[in-house]
Amino acid sequence: MRKKILGWGLLAAFVLTAGAGLVLRQQFYGNAVVTERDLYVSVRAEYGQVADSLLPQIKHRRAFDAYARRINLAETFKPGHYVLKHGMSVIEIARMLKLGLQTPVRVTINNVRIPAQLAQKLARQIDADSTAIMQALTSEELAAEVGFDSVTLFSMFIPDSYEFYWTVTPGEFVRRMKREYDRFWTSERDVKRKRSGLSRLEVMTLASIVYEETRKTDEMPRIAGVYVNRLRKGMPLQADPTVKYAMQDFGLRRILHKHLKYESPYNTYRNKGLPPSPICMPGIDAIDAVLNYEVHDYLFFCARATFDGYHNFARTLREHNANARAYSAELNRRKIK
Repeated sequence: MRKKILGWGLLAAFVLTAGAGLVLRQQFYGNAVVTERDLYVSVRAEYGQVADSLLPQIKHRRAFDAYARRINLAETFKPGHYVLKHGMSVIEIARMLKLGLQTPVRVTINNVRIPAQLAQKLARQIDADSTAIMQALTSEELAAEVGFDSVTLFSMFIPDSYEFYWTVTPGEFVRRMKREYDRFWTSERDVKRKRSGLSRLEVMTLASIVYEETRKTDEMPRIAGVYVNRLRKGMPLQADPTVKYAMQDFGLRRILHKHLKYESPYNTYRNKGLPPSPICMPGIDAIDAVLNYEVHDYLFFCARATFDGYHNFARTLREHNANARAYSAELNRRKIK
């Protein structure tokens, strides 16, 4: 009888031990992520902050803590953007953080007028803050490294979406953008550029004016052609968007005579030729519109009084003044000042 009781006791102990082992294995190797989530670990984060962000998003937290201590994760975790995928175990999560197996993020740059706006936009998409990014965008040393200066560096950025590691430094970002810039300027684009007689910087600068003049892509080559004609004749471009940029007043709805006198190298009413650098980050459509500018004999254009986003084009100042009066009258009628 005693032997039977002992046997049953040993069997129960074995079952309990095996069950505990299975539970323990499940804690370490079982699914710890129910719903896929993103985890961002800043280069400025301490391990306590990482744990505070991570632990509420996973199961088996004690097992994670135990394994993290075993691999000294508090001293060896890597910053980055991580994806906690359904089915991952605490061991896989901890190893991912230790080895820095981060997932790239999509960084989009477009629709900015000045470097400070670009810095702010980037700071919302990568780990670096806007101050550090702005320092890179205005660094003479970094600009010279990639073949520009601190004023013209802005012309290097081609609007698009790119994959980066979230922890990319501002300097690494600028260097990567130089490679994208070189990739953008294909031999085909350079052949077209030479037809215009413009440098790459001048193409980007003129494209920025065209982009600010219209968002109608079908009209961009015609507007570009007007400016190419004026440049070749030595006429001031007299582009209203350059006045807004010079004054840093992008909310101006009506350019008045007093605005035309504003002293700035970017004011193309006071200065012949192109401004020193782009007045915004032009869209690729605008860049290609300059490279494929329409050949014609127009020298002027003015927004239509219909306010449909298109323009009336003129060969003579007399024709242009008539168009301008019609547009001005409509501005007055709509009480736009």
